[in-house]
Parts: sequence; C-alpha cells; structure tokens
Amino acid sequence: MIEFGHGTHVGLRRTRNEDTYYADAALGLFLVADGMGGHQHGEVASALARDAIVDGVRKGKSLAAAVHAAAARLLEHTQRYDDALPMGTTVAAIRFAEQDYEVAWVGDSRIYQWKNGLRRISHDHSLVQRLVEAGTIDETQAKRHPQRNILTQALGITALEQLHISMAKGRLEPGMSFLVCSDGLTEEVNDARLEAIIARRDLAAQECLDHLLLAALEEGGSDNITAILARIH
Repeated sequence: MIEFGHGTHVGLRRTRNEDTYYADAALGLFLVADGMGGHQHGEVASALARDAIVDGVRKGKSLAAAVHAAAARLLEHTQRYDDALPMGTTVAAIRFAEQDYEVAWVGDSRIYQWKNGLRRISHDHSLVQRLVEAGTIDETQAKRHPQRNILTQALGITALEQLHISMAKGRLEPGMSFLVCSDGLTEEVNDARLEAIIARRDLAAQECLDHLLLAALEEGGSDNITAILARIH
C-alpha cells in the first residue's frame, strides 16, 4: 500500500508558480517538474512534460522512454512557435510496480529515499555538481555558489542526442519512504532537517509534507516549492 502527501507553494518571492507535479498511487507514478523560461513559458514547459510522461507511462512505456518522449514533445513545441522563448523544465519521477521501484531524473529536482536514515538517490545535473565531483569545491561551498542554479541538462533545452536521463532502481520494502521535490525545498532545507521531518511516524504523510513546505517558507521561500512524500506500507 502507498500512502502519500503532496503539495506546492509559490514561495515568498515569486509571483508565479512554474513548478508542477503528478501523484497517482493507482498508476504508481509520482513526479515533480520545475519549469524555466520567463513569461509563462516555465509553466507551459513543466505542464507539457508532466502530461507527456503520464501519457507515456499509461501507454506502457518505461519511465526513461516516457521522459525522453516528453523532451521530444517540448523541443517540438518550441520549434513550432517561432516566437517562443527557450523554455525547459527539470523532472524527477518515481514509478512503483509491484515490489520494485524505478526513478528517472533530468536537472536538479531531487529524489530521496528514507529507510532508517535518509539517502539521496538522484544527483544534480548542474554546474556546481560537476565542480563538486571534480573536487574543485565541496558541498558547503556548492550551497553558496553564485552559479548553483545553472543546469547542465534540462528537458526542452538539451538536444535529444545530448540528453542524459539518469536512472536508478531497487526493491521496495515496507517502511520505506520516498521524497520527490523541486530545488525550492532543498535550497532552503538541509538534509538533516528533511530527515527529521520524514522520519516522523506520529504524523501522516500529508502532515509531514506540510511540515516540509512550512520549513522551506520559514527559511526564506526564495523559489517555488513542490514536493511529494510517498510511504510504502
């Protein structure tokens, strides 16, 4: 059985919410997309990607194939409208199927797993993540880096032949929790606080999710905040 909580907030400094999400226990699909592109293009990009991935999974595509199809649809949309500004979106998605899970992501929206401790499954497709991996800067410096929001991969921006969809999979166990979220949450709330909230079993999944959104707002709410928390019972 899957129990889940979900929510999004525009944050305290933005006038428009360019994040979107989808949560469907029956389909076993949970995803977050963080759009970019100015005007309303970020909202359009994230919504187009969400709908394309849901459509693909419903038609029996693998998660990676559905994400790839979403990237193709976004690029096609941009080419069709000559006056369209470049627009793109991150995506972080998880699919539950019987006793297994698979995740896919592009960009810096994140996927965490909790089971007796918090573990980040995803790694950011970002300039600062490359610098961390190269040993040029450490994680603490990365959090303050002025270019921390520059992505190296995004649906609708990265050409299909250069698109890298990261994947992971594993077995489901009772007591596991999964967090899928935009960087509006992780920019404000550190992993220790995420873990403390997710670990609370005295709260329902939706209550934990609400606490996560509140924590991001308390820390400044500088971006749109979107998250889904799914528990395996």
